[in-house]
Amino acid sequence: MQLTFPGQLMQFLRVMQGYLFPKLEEELGPLTDKLRQLIAMLELVQIEAIVGPWHGGVGRPALHERAIARAFAAKAVYNLNSTRQLLDRLHNDPSLRRICGWQNRREIHHESQFSRAFDRFATSQLPQRIHAALIGETQKERLVGHISRDSTEIEAREKPQSASVEAAPVTSQPKRKRGRPKKGEQPAPPEPTRIERKAKMTLQEMLDELPCACNVGTKKNSKGYKETWVGYKLHIDAADGQIPISCILTSASLHDSQAAIPLAQMTAQRVINLYDLMDSAYDARAIHACSRSLGHIPLIDIHPRRDQALKEKLQAEQKRCRFLGYRSAEDVRYNERTTVERVNARLKDEFGGRMIRVRGHAKVMCHLMFGILALAADQILRLVT
Repeated sequence: MQLTFPGQLMQFLRVMQGYLFPKLEEELGPLTDKLRQLIAMLELVQIEAIVGPWHGGVGRPALHERAIARAFAAKAVYNLNSTRQLLDRLHNDPSLRRICGWQNRREIHHESQFSRAFDRFATSQLPQRIHAALIGETQKERLVGHISRDSTEIEAREKPQSASVEAAPVTSQPKRKRGRPKKGEQPAPPEPTRIERKAKMTLQEMLDELPCACNVGTKKNSKGYKETWVGYKLHIDAADGQIPISCILTSASLHDSQAAIPLAQMTAQRVINLYDLMDSAYDARAIHACSRSLGHIPLIDIHPRRDQALKEKLQAEQKRCRFLGYRSAEDVRYNERTTVERVNARLKDEFGGRMIRVRGHAKVMCHLMFGILALAADQILRLVT
């Protein structure tokens, strides 16, 4: 069913509050706020439509993957630290156990079976596919005003890999000679940068080119001090209403600008938006050109490396405008960029973004996407109400 925004979503919410919750309370007893949040999220995302009902071989008990997938969604909603903590909660909470799909404790599978099922979910990119389907059903007919783009650090319990030497791009031009060219000799054109090469690549080629190994990342915080972490970097596009639209997980050392173009193209396939809001890390001509080619208006803070004089001039103009009591339309729109920062904060504080207990790019992305899925469903229902 196509859930148009906000018509059928309002009807969906009325059915949840007026029929489903009272029926469940008759069978399960009083529902907590977290359990109501989980039920609404599971009913909205419809995990059963993508996950097969059973997975098992002849001669051994079948593994109910739907129930395990719902349990991992509950782990994100309840912000639990580990799978073992999830199993303890399932054994001691009859309401949660029945919502996930088990009638009694004996039906709950062993921790090793949860681990193998999670590995299959990561390999098949199950939460990514469910999230893409959710965004397509609820946001496709909506005109999004602003897409806010940013990244956040993801700490992992892995040994960082040493930086590998990137292979030079294959070009038909001869190797450039060192020094100044001879008199009358035309200098060789400069080789295109990684961002410039992306203009001639498909989305899948751009995603395959991004490094995804665990390594060391460094950035400056809001106070100007350097922070270092071991793990990954999650790049997020968030729409108005703090709804995450697209996500890419890369190595921690990757610069934010390298993931901007594939992230923009991924978002353009899912929603229609007007403005792209980015900080000064994304101030590159190729990113400006990509945003305009998609029919968007880029609002990107100017980086001093490009034009320090223009940066100082704009800052002086902004101070003068604030002193006179008015702001330009660009400044007002750019302030909407904090949407993605609030998405990053909610993912880490409420949906398991700080609880990384798995290793490897695929599993870390799977864990984060269960949190992104729960966050997106929660924000969609909040925006409707």
